[in-house]
Amino acid sequence: MPSASEPESAACVVLCTVPSEEVGVNIARHLLDEQLVACVNIVPGVRSLYRWQGKVEDERELLLVIKTRVALYRELEPRIRELHPYEVCEVLQLGVEAGSAPYLAWIAEQTRRS
Repeated sequence: MPSASEPESAACVVLCTVPSEEVGVNIARHLLDEQLVACVNIVPGVRSLYRWQGKVEDERELLLVIKTRVALYRELEPRIRELHPYEVCEVLQLGVEAGSAPYLAWIAEQTRRS
């Protein structure tokens, strides 16, 4: 939920890596259809190195850059985890401190009121 100092329309960016374009498009379409997000960029060519179950993994992934409102994050995160094939998936919310006023208004218009 937004804090008392954050308006209902406060924007945020959520990052999430996925194993394939098919998975990314599926997640993006569900989130858009449910009006949890205004936009999802699918960025190819991400190489992720990480420690998993005691060994270092080196995988090719895609990055979802998701634009939404802070007020929807509590609903968005579990929905992403439900749609995602990974046992533990990256879902990171980043605050937006400033941005183009028309773009921020568009994000608010394209997402549902909680």
